[in-house]
Amino acid sequence: MDREIQQLVEMGATATQARAALKKYKDVMQAAEKFFEGEFEHVVEDDIGRAHQYQSSTTNHVQDVEMENEDEDGELEEDEGSDAYIDYDSDDDDGMSKGPGAHKVNDPYAGIFFSKDRREEVIEIEEEPIFVSVPEVDQKVQLMTQGKWMAGCAEGGEQSFLFSLYSQLSESQLSDVDGICPCPSGCGQTVTRKQSDFFAVYPDFATYIKHLQSIVPQKCIKCQTEFCFACGEKFSQQASDPLWHCSNLQSVILGVGLFMIQKLFEQQKEESESRDTTEREAKRRKTRDIDDDDPIGGLGQKKGGIGYAGEVKEDSSGQAEAQAIQFAKDSTIRALLAEVRAYLPSLQRPGGARPSDYLPHPSSLTHLRRRFNLIASELLRNDSLADMSDRHGLYFELLEWLETISSHESLCSMMPMPIMKNISQQTVVKKSSHSTIRERKIIYEGSASPRELLEAIALQAQAALKGLESSRAPDDLPPEPSEEQKRKAVVVIKGKPKEDTLPDSLDETAKLYSFCNRLLATTAQIDRSLRELKGDDFVNRMHQSLPKAFTSASDTIYVDVGDTEEDAKEAYVKWATSSRFEYCDLTIPATDDSDETLNYKHYFNNEIRMLANANIPKRSVAIAKELAILTTNLPVAWDSSIFLRVDDTRVDVIKCLITGPEGTPYHNGCYLFDVFLGANYNQSSPSVKYMTTSGGKYRFNPNLYADGKVCLSLLGTWSGPGWVPFKSTLLQVLISIQSMILCEEPYLNEPGWASSAGTPQSKAYSANCRRMVVRVAMLDALRNPPEPFEEVIRTHFRLKARSIQEQLDGWLNEDDGRALVPDGAEYSGPGRDSIPSVPNGFKEDIDALADLLKDL
Repeated sequence: MDREIQQLVEMGATATQARAALKKYKDVMQAAEKFFEGEFEHVVEDDIGRAHQYQSSTTNHVQDVEMENEDEDGELEEDEGSDAYIDYDSDDDDGMSKGPGAHKVNDPYAGIFFSKDRREEVIEIEEEPIFVSVPEVDQKVQLMTQGKWMAGCAEGGEQSFLFSLYSQLSESQLSDVDGICPCPSGCGQTVTRKQSDFFAVYPDFATYIKHLQSIVPQKCIKCQTEFCFACGEKFSQQASDPLWHCSNLQSVILGVGLFMIQKLFEQQKEESESRDTTEREAKRRKTRDIDDDDPIGGLGQKKGGIGYAGEVKEDSSGQAEAQAIQFAKDSTIRALLAEVRAYLPSLQRPGGARPSDYLPHPSSLTHLRRRFNLIASELLRNDSLADMSDRHGLYFELLEWLETISSHESLCSMMPMPIMKNISQQTVVKKSSHSTIRERKIIYEGSASPRELLEAIALQAQAALKGLESSRAPDDLPPEPSEEQKRKAVVVIKGKPKEDTLPDSLDETAKLYSFCNRLLATTAQIDRSLRELKGDDFVNRMHQSLPKAFTSASDTIYVDVGDTEEDAKEAYVKWATSSRFEYCDLTIPATDDSDETLNYKHYFNNEIRMLANANIPKRSVAIAKELAILTTNLPVAWDSSIFLRVDDTRVDVIKCLITGPEGTPYHNGCYLFDVFLGANYNQSSPSVKYMTTSGGKYRFNPNLYADGKVCLSLLGTWSGPGWVPFKSTLLQVLISIQSMILCEEPYLNEPGWASSAGTPQSKAYSANCRRMVVRVAMLDALRNPPEPFEEVIRTHFRLKARSIQEQLDGWLNEDDGRALVPDGAEYSGPGRDSIPSVPNGFKEDIDALADLLKDL
C-alpha cells in the first residue's frame, strides 16, 4: 500500500487523496485515472488538519504526508465520519478557518519537501542493438528495446508504468496477452502489435509521426469497426487527428521523441568534447615548440614565474568557425525540441486541449524527469549568461518547455523535484550455458532541481539588468516587453520554430535586455503556476531552499561557528556563498552642495567622477555580462575565497577582498583591491589597485608593489598573453591574483629568481612574507577593517579562529628569527647573510592577534 500511495503522490495527489482513491479503486492505475478526472479534488487532510510524515521504504528522506491514526499493529484505523472532509479550496475563507477559537487548516503539502539527500541503486540490462526494416525508409532503423525504453529511471513506481505500457504496445515472449489488440466491438478479431510499430527510432521525428498516423487508425477486417491501435478503443465521431486519441499514444510519442532528443544532444556533446580535446592537444604541441626554441621565455615559469610571462599572443583563430558550428547544432536540436513539445500535455493548446491533455499517462512525467531533465540540467548549468543570450534560440525553446510543463497540474511537481543523476555505474557480465547477460548497476543521486538551476541563472539575469539600467539613461533602455511578448518569444507554427527568436536588427544591448526579461518572466510563471496548484506555503518553502544573492550588507546574518572544525567549515562555506557578492554604498557624503558629482571611497575616484554621465553602449553590455558572471561564480572555499562589493548606483565601481590560499605565506590574510571598469571596458582590461600596503610601506610579493601596482599580463602590466577584448573577464583577473600571485613560493614570481625553488633565499622570502601578513593582512585588518568589508573580515576570523590559531603556532615555529623587512627583495641581495637575527616582533604580533581571536 505504501508504494502505491507514493506512486499517486508523485502524480500530484496528496496522501489523503491517494488513500481515498485506493480505498475505492483497488487498482493503482484505475485510482490514478479517477484522480486525474477530478473525482477526489474535494478530499483534503482530516478534520483535525494535522499533516504527518510518510517515510519511503527506499529512501531516507521525507517523501510524503501521512496521517497518524494507526493502531499498534500498524493498520490504519477508520475514524467515525472520515468521509466528511474540510473544503480546503473554499472561496470564502481561502482555506483558513477564521474567528475566535477557529483552527487553521494545514497546508496539504506541509510535510512534503524535496531533499537532494537521496540515493537509489538500479539494475539495468544492457541489450545488443537491434535493427529492423520499416517501409517508410530505405535503411534499417534501430529498435528501442525495453531496456532502452526504461533506461535512466531511478524510481520503482515509475518503472512499473514504463514496463506496463511497453508490454501493452509490443509482442512479448513472456506473455500471451502482451501485444494483442482485440477489436473493441467484441467480435473476437485481434491484431498483434509489433515492437517496430511504436518503438522504431526513425531518422527524424516527422517520419516517425507520419508512420504513427498510418498505423494508429485500425479497421476490424471482420466487423469494420474503427479503433485506436494504441489503446484498442473505438474512435469517437469527433476524432480529427488519431494521434490525440489516447494517453497511451501521447506517452509513447513523448518517450520516443525525448529519446531522440537525448541521443542527438549526447552526440553533439561528444563531438564538441572531441573537438576541444584536439584543439588543446594542438595548443600543447605549439607551446612545446615555442619552449624548445626559447627555453628562457615561452609560457613556462623560467622567465615569468606566474605563468603569464613570454611574448606569445592569444590565438583567437577559429572562434568564428566554432561559433557557426555551435549555432548550427543549436538550430538542429531546437527544431527537434519544438516538434516534440507539440505533444506535451497542455491545457493551453492552440485550438483547444485534447482528451489526453486532461488525463496524461502516468509515464509522461517519467519521460520528462529522466530524459528532459538531463538535457535541461546540462543547458542550465551553463555559467555564462552571455553565452545563453548569444544562443537565445535554443534557450528560448528550453524556456517554452519549462513553462508548458509547469502549467500542467500533473507535471508541475517536477519543477522543484531534485534531478536524479547517474553518479556511478558498474557493468556485470553473467554467463550461462545458453546466453551471456550484461547488467549495469547504476547509482542515482539527487541533484539540483530544474527550478533551482533556473534560479542561479535568474540571479545572473537580475544582475545583468541592474548593470544595463545603472549604466544607461532611462530613455536609452529598450521598452519593457509585454507579458505576451515575454511568454511567446518563440512562436511555434505547426511544430516548427521561427527562424529568429530575436530580430537581427536588435543591437547587443537590446538582445541581452530582452533575453534577461524573458528568462525572469519564465521563472515568475513557474512560481505562479506552483502557487496556483500547490499553494503559497509550498512555494515559500521552496524559495527558502533556492540559492540567494544578498543585495545589501544589511542582509548579513550571524553565523554559528559550531563545535567542531567540520561544523566551522560547513558554516564558513555557507556564509561565504551567501555574502560573496553584495551591492552597497561606496559614495562619500557630499559636504559642498555646489558639486553635484559624487565622490567615492575608491582609489580611482577621479576616473569614476569623469564617467559620471557617460553612456557607452558596448561598455554597458560588457559590464552587465560581467556582473552576471560575478554574481554566482566567485570562488568560495574554506581554503580561500573572493568577496566583491559593487556600488549600488555605479556598478562600474568595485572593491574586492581575497583571503589568502592555504599552503602559502598568505594563508588567511585579507587582501583588498580597488577595481574600476573604465571607459574602454571590455576592449581593455579593468583598472586594479592593491590596497593592503599599510599606506605604501609593505611589498608582499614581486608582483604586488608597495604603491599598489599589480603585475599581471591580463592587466597589461606584465609581458605575455594579455587581455582579449570581449572575451577576457574580471573574474579571470581575480582568480589569477588568487592563484598565481598569492602562491606557495612567491620568491619565484620575480623573473630573475624563477629557477630558485626551495633555496634558502626563497625560504627566507616566504618567512618575511608571513611576518608582513600577520602584521598587516591579519592584525591591522582585524583592528581596522577596511570599508565595506568590516563584517566579512570579522566573520572570516571568527569562523576560522581555531584553525588560524593552529596556523600561527606553526608559523612561529618555522620563523627564522630575522627582522621584518618591508621589501623582501633585500633577502635576494649580496648581503642577505649579514642581515642580523634580532627580535622581529613576530611573536608579539601573533599574541596580539590571538587575543583578538579570543574576543571574537
